[in-house]
Amino acid sequence: QERLAQTGGGLVPAGGSLRLSCSPSGFVMGLYAIGWFRQVPGKEREGVSCISHSGELKYSESVRDRFTISRDKAKNTVYLQIDTLQAEDTGAYYCAAYYGAGCQLGKSTYNVWGQGTQVIVSS
Repeated sequence: QERLAQTGGGLVPAGGSLRLSCSPSGFVMGLYAIGWFRQVPGKEREGVSCISHSGELKYSESVRDRFTISRDKAKNTVYLQIDTLQAEDTGAYYCAAYYGAGCQLGKSTYNVWGQGTQVIVSS
């Protein structure tokens, strides 16, 4: 069964940094697009970044200057580095995957999801 395991997250002061990790079990990421999504209570889950299997990167405008997505093929892991954390970064973060070309910030394409991890930015 295909799954994604997430690590990282937690309580972080505003202005700080953290890194989220996403690793698959049951498949190799090589030909998959990986996306990161953020959800706050009462709002839709929104895509913040994605990386295609060929290395194409996308970011939402709200995080472009502070979030960095990367892939370590040797470790079969995708990371989301978040710098200069702001209160509005608080939320549940999910990684997701789909088999295919390119990558999308829309969630409907993704069919494998991580369990989610909470990020809380304290002021």
